[in-house]
Amino acid sequence: MRLPWRRGDRASSLELLVVGLGNPGREYAGNRHNVGWMVVEELARRHGASWKGKFSGQLAELRLDGHRVGLLKPETFMNESGRSVGAAARFFKLEPDAILVVHDDGDLEPGRLQARLGGGLAGHNGLRSIAQQLGTPDFMRLRVGVGRPGRGDRRDLADYVLADFEPHEDVATIVARAAEAVETLDADGLDAAQRQFN
Repeated sequence: MRLPWRRGDRASSLELLVVGLGNPGREYAGNRHNVGWMVVEELARRHGASWKGKFSGQLAELRLDGHRVGLLKPETFMNESGRSVGAAARFFKLEPDAILVVHDDGDLEPGRLQARLGGGLAGHNGLRSIAQQLGTPDFMRLRVGVGRPGRGDRRDLADYVLADFEPHEDVATIVARAAEAVETLDADGLDAAQRQFN
């Protein structure tokens, strides 16, 4: 199936770049804010891709449904994610609509997914940094719901997302479902992913 971002005139060696947002360092690995990293790591594991240091981050390349796909984990810390994404976009000559950013979202309940093209930045500093570097907010996103602090939890949202998932939140299922959404988007397009996962 020919997808909108697979333009015949594109000189890119990649057809889709999937960016997982997160923070580097062992202390952040299980944080809700790092769910984007977890999703691209799951995709690399499923498809036998290996990581190498590139673009101020880690890059893995694989074939999904016959398409060349890149996975990127910026290691710039969340607020500077755009430096890594911008460098990769320039190198691969990618249009913004060929970039899918997977990120946590406190406005969606835990585990809920929403795939979309463009939209607001919702106070997410990683998204803001990427929009600045690309010169537009019109890149694809996969929002992965992490919820907000519950009743009696006095933490603000920033502290909440920088805490680890709780055992009852079943992060493995959340990550697996988000990885499936990325695979569906690549194979069948954004509309199909929205119908199945939003």
